Amino acid sequence: MAEETENFAEKFSKKIKNVLIDPNIFTYKFVCSCQGECCNFGVYTDLKEYYNILLIKDKVKQLFDETQSKKVKKWFEPPEEDEDFESGVAVGTEVIKGKCTFLDRDGLCTLQKLALIEGEHKWKYKPLYCILFPFTVYEGVLTIDDEHIDRLDSCNVNPNLTIFEAVSEELKYFFGEDGFAELEKYREEYLNEYQLGVEENAAK
Repeated sequence: MAEETENFAEKFSKKIKNVLIDPNIFTYKFVCSCQGECCNFGVYTDLKEYYNILLIKDKVKQLFDETQSKKVKKWFEPPEEDEDFESGVAVGTEVIKGKCTFLDRDGLCTLQKLALIEGEHKWKYKPLYCILFPFTVYEGVLTIDDEHIDRLDSCNVNPNLTIFEAVSEELKYFFGEDGFAELEKYREEYLNEYQLGVEENAAK
């Protein structure tokens, strides 16, 4: 996580819908030419999401290609405690043939494909962990998953775009319209203070 420290959450004060905000999301430069590379290491699901996926396992298997395993027992790692997940328990997906269980040969998420086929919202079945990337929630803070970004070839710095601008759709989904509007207001306030600080330093 960005600047991982023992008391990471204590550095932040702004909270929206019970989630602290790391203001670095407003200035960090980012671009992604993604082919699903971020899923090559497997992903994490909340325990509730894990059970929801098992409920649709037969429909999921019908969409799998030859690079994916239809043996459900091979799909997930053992559950582990993690307070940053809603249920307090995270379940990782296994890596099969160098990619997440649910990633097909074209770099597309089978869970998202299923939702679209059914005429549902594209993220209906997709784990929040996947939706939020390149953001993550760490110790109750919405921050940048820079550790994961750094090991990916398709995610890198773009001098003309911030991570907030690049991934705003995901933030709207996470916070809802009201929460996102509050986030935009905080962004404006933070950037005004940030620019003032830059100008003051330049004048010294």
